[in-house]
Amino acid sequence: MNILEIAKEVFKIEANEIANLSNLLTVDFKESVEAIFNSNGKLIVSGMGKSGLIGKKIAATMASTGTPSFFLHPAEAYHGDLGMIEKSDIVLLISNSGETDEILRVIPFLKSQKNIIIGMSGDIDSTLAKNSTYHLNIKIDKEACPLQLAPTSSTTATLVMGDALAIALMKIRGFRDSDFAHFHPGGSLGRRLLTKVEDVMKSKNLPICRKDSSIKDIISIVSGYKLGLVVVMEEDNIIGIITDGDIRRTMESMEEKFFSLKAKDLMTLNPKSINPTSKLIDAQKMMKEYKVNSLLVSINHKLIGIVQIYDLGI
Repeated sequence: MNILEIAKEVFKIEANEIANLSNLLTVDFKESVEAIFNSNGKLIVSGMGKSGLIGKKIAATMASTGTPSFFLHPAEAYHGDLGMIEKSDIVLLISNSGETDEILRVIPFLKSQKNIIIGMSGDIDSTLAKNSTYHLNIKIDKEACPLQLAPTSSTTATLVMGDALAIALMKIRGFRDSDFAHFHPGGSLGRRLLTKVEDVMKSKNLPICRKDSSIKDIISIVSGYKLGLVVVMEEDNIIGIITDGDIRRTMESMEEKFFSLKAKDLMTLNPKSINPTSKLIDAQKMMKEYKVNSLLVSINHKLIGIVQIYDLGI
C-alpha cells in the first residue's frame, strides 16, 4: 500500500469534484449574493453534523469579510433559538442530501416570518431545494472515502461554495485589507495595518556617531548596540548610515587603508527614513521596495528612532 499514492488520489478526486462545481452554478448564485449584499439583516448559517462544521467556517469567513453572520445549530434553533432570527435576516441552510430532519423542521418558521432562504444541497429535487428561495447545487459524483460513506468531497464542495459566496461579496463591497484588519486587530495583518511605527520603534540609546568617527569606534558601536548599523549625525541632523554590510564590503575593497577610514568615507547618504506616525504596513512596503531591513524614524531629519523588519511581526 503506497500511502503517498493514496493521498494523491484523494487530492485528485476532490479537485475534480470542485472543478465541476462551476458547471452547476445558476442564476440562483448571483441572486443569493445580491440578496445578502442588499440585506439589512444578518446571514445566519445552519447545518447538522459535518455540514454544520463547514457552516461554522462559512459564517466565520463571512463575518470577517464584511458580512454580519453567525452559525445557528438547527437542533438548538428548534428548541428556542429561533428567536435569534429576525425578519430581515437571510438564512443559509446546508444539507448535502437536502433531507436532514433538523434542517427541514426550521423551514416552516422561516417561511412564516418571510425570511429569504438559501438552500445548499447536492440534490436539486430535495425537500430543501424545493423550499428555498435560492438553491446552490453542491452535487458531487464521488466521495474521496473509498466506502463512499464519510463526507469528504461533499464537505469540500460545500466549503468552496461558501468561499465563492464570501469572495463575491467581498468584491462587490470593495472590501480592502484595512477593512480585514479592522476585524482582525489581533492578527499579524491587523497589527501591521493598525499599529504605528512609533509604537514599535527603538527610541532609546540609539547607535550614533559623527562623520569624523574612526572605523574602530564605528565597529565598536555596531557590535555594542546589536542593530547592525550606526547613524551618522551632524549636530542634530541625520546625514548618513553605515551598516555592518557596508563595513564588510569596505574592508574587502580597501583592506590596506581600512583602519584609517572615517565614518564619512563609507556612510550612505540620505538613508531611507519614515515618519513615526506611519503604519507598520507602510514600513513593510518601504523595506520591500528598497530592499532594506531597517528604516530610520525621523521628523525633519531629526532622528526619533529605528524600526527593523523583525519589529513588524512579519
